[in-house]
Amino acid sequence: MIADMDSTIIENECIDELADAIGVGDVVSDITERAMRGELEFESALRERVGLLKGLSESDLQQIFDDRIRLTPGAKELVAGLQERGITCILVSGGFTFFTGRVADMAGFSAHHANELDFRDGALTGNVVEPILGAQAKLDTLNDYVAQMGITTEQVIAIGDGANDIPMIKAAGLGVAFCPKPVTAEAADAVIEKRDLREVLTLLD
Repeated sequence: MIADMDSTIIENECIDELADAIGVGDVVSDITERAMRGELEFESALRERVGLLKGLSESDLQQIFDDRIRLTPGAKELVAGLQERGITCILVSGGFTFFTGRVADMAGFSAHHANELDFRDGALTGNVVEPILGAQAKLDTLNDYVAQMGITTEQVIAIGDGANDIPMIKAAGLGVAFCPKPVTAEAADAVIEKRDLREVLTLLD
């Protein structure tokens, strides 16, 4: 199973929470929403948003994580339920490793992949370490695990909510759109509108 993080495994969009904490929340959340609807090119939208976060410290990020980031209901149960079935669970995000590492630990994922924020002297420079992990990189991650594990894409479950999740959702044997943007719902095999990730397990019964 390969799952998106922001607004899927967690309730939040991490970059929006960072922006809100420094007073540019409205600007950044608007860009995020448009990118997730597929109206903006993801990579350029990410660079623009991260540029507005320049100067935030690592301790600021940790405080925001502790205070604001919450798992979506059923996230731990979904991962545990899949692992009981012998399914490996991978977290993949167009967000940042600072958050995916912590969320992967909280929810029980086996591995995580995301973008790296550029820090200098303990503060954000406003840049993202290239190359940026977007829609194609999520699909590439799926295919890499398929090759490593000697399985087929038909044996993959992919879960996400935004436009940059569409390629992996389409490639998977079971593509699940979770409380999705309309464009993502159209691409999926199954759509879950209830904010409870345990609903995914019912698709396997």
